[in-house]
Amino acid sequence: MAAAQQDIAHQLQLAAAGDQVAWNDLVDRFSPLLWSICRHFGLSSADAADAFQLTWLRLLENLDTIQDPARLPGWLGTTCRRECLGLLRPTKRVRPTDDDRLLDRLRGPSSSADQPVLIADRNARLWREFDRLDARCQRILRLLLIEPDGDRVSYELVASALDMPVGSLGPIRGRCLTRLRRLLDAEGISDALRDS
Repeated sequence: MAAAQQDIAHQLQLAAAGDQVAWNDLVDRFSPLLWSICRHFGLSSADAADAFQLTWLRLLENLDTIQDPARLPGWLGTTCRRECLGLLRPTKRVRPTDDDRLLDRLRGPSSSADQPVLIADRNARLWREFDRLDARCQRILRLLLIEPDGDRVSYELVASALDMPVGSLGPIRGRCLTRLRRLLDAEGISDALRDS
């Protein structure tokens, strides 16, 4: 199990046992995700606060039932969306119409409100693993990703900048990418990168 997943699992376990610090850590960690979902639904401040609090209440009620800590962000996101929709339903009026253009305008919010937060979290985790590579790999990978004037940097230019033979750059790059892939696999980040 990846370190981040173990950390979430440990916090869930402690929170279920009544540890207030662990509970506060979970709230601090996932509150930005929930607030972004509430904002996406366009709720009033009071309704957004209610949806936010109800989501945490649902987690509190279900702390013992969370089987896969890695899925906690998704569970919280889904629960928050349901709470937001539940608050919206009673206030919406039904107006029959045969104008399809109006139906397109009245479609509910998409389920991707949390996408920017999840992508930012995934990217932060990716760069943490990148920083674990040795300095040589980091330099090679960074230089090969620079794209001046929209063109890819040539191997000749990178090899010259690193004072190494052009022929060795490709194999070393491959080994560096393999190391990075292993680090990402160990932390469970590779799947998130493939899904995005």
